[in-house]
Amino acid sequence: MPKPNSRNVDKECPVCGGIIWGGGEKVLLEGAKITVCQSCAQHGKKIRSYKRQQYKQRSAKGKSSSRRSYQKKKSRFDSNIEVVPDYAKKVRKARTSRNLTQEKFAQKIHEKESLIRRIESGKTKPTIELAKKLENVYSIQLLQKSDQLEVKTSSYMKRKSGTTLGDIAFIKKKKDK
Repeated sequence: MPKPNSRNVDKECPVCGGIIWGGGEKVLLEGAKITVCQSCAQHGKKIRSYKRQQYKQRSAKGKSSSRRSYQKKKSRFDSNIEVVPDYAKKVRKARTSRNLTQEKFAQKIHEKESLIRRIESGKTKPTIELAKKLENVYSIQLLQKSDQLEVKTSSYMKRKSGTTLGDIAFIKKKKDK
């Protein structure tokens, strides 16, 4: 037996229990975004839904130039820059010297308060982008050039898997008679 199509079935209003004819109205009612009937829509604040704009397709020339700019930005962060080991102390000291709460400190750099809390406690290491943002806004040194070179050994130094059963066991072969 085929299932009824949900688009053909009329919805029920969660506020009054009446039938929602058409698409209904999307409103913010007591902090919740819900779809209600026309008569209940007046009790909440209407939420406007904007249609997606149709953009013209870029020409081949436009695409290649945007790719180049992205690659330049990406290569800028690939250099040997790392966050200093005592980042938590430096961030906390910068915040306390300016007499800011974690909330105000986070608002100035447009980040969440919980992220600042985790960084100050040392649980989360800031990304290079966030460290640069902190350096610019609060004038603290969080980034340094790395002394270590990253060497990928997978391409030229393949490790053996170790000892296998075939290395240890002597297999007796049956003699043909």
